[in-house]
Amino acid sequence: MENYIQADNYELWMIIENNPLIAMKATEDGKTVPKKPKEFNLNDFKMMEKNAKSKKLLYFDLGPDEYTRISECESVKAIWTALQVAHKGTNWVNQSRIELLMRKYELFEMSDKETVMEMYSRFTHITNELKSLRKSFTTEELVRKILQFLPQSWEAKVTAIQVVKKMNEISLDELIGNLQTYELKRSSQLKEEAKRDRGLTLKALEDDGLNLDDEEMAMITRNLKKFFKKARENS
Repeated sequence: MENYIQADNYELWMIIENNPLIAMKATEDGKTVPKKPKEFNLNDFKMMEKNAKSKKLLYFDLGPDEYTRISECESVKAIWTALQVAHKGTNWVNQSRIELLMRKYELFEMSDKETVMEMYSRFTHITNELKSLRKSFTTEELVRKILQFLPQSWEAKVTAIQVVKKMNEISLDELIGNLQTYELKRSSQLKEEAKRDRGLTLKALEDDGLNLDDEEMAMITRNLKKFFKKARENS
């Protein structure tokens, strides 16, 4: 805020920092005292306008909590001091939030059961909160982080990306799109493998000469489906 006010009107900033302008007059006995409003001339009114504008700048875009803190302040300097004190407290709270979010960022992992977009949504929620607190990362840092926390089953894909691409040349959109494509191919491949394995198992049962009725065959098929579904989830 300080830089904004200085850039907008440095004279108003000096009023905020040093106290409001006061219209003065000399008395008959040589003393200097403040003028009464009814004694103001044109220049005095301009001074009062500057005081009011400096206060207006501080009131601009205040939240209800901040407004309550300064509502009893009489001078613009007192308002500025109160806002600085409040800002220091806010900084402490923000720093605590940053530390908490950074811990979540550092310990972030992708679950085996979630999709790439579900993972990315959770991840960007953390990074966006950090960004709002003025803690940001380069695209390269985010790319490296995502590749770092992918599950062990994705190791081959991570290695392929690291070999083919330079980390500072990959955009986040490109990376997520690449991972989604791999995710679809991997899912399709696992389904085909499960289907083939079920067929081989059933054929083996038939070759063994087991006389199974329809109900027994249906039960075996259901159990096989459960088994291969669990195997896919754990792969």
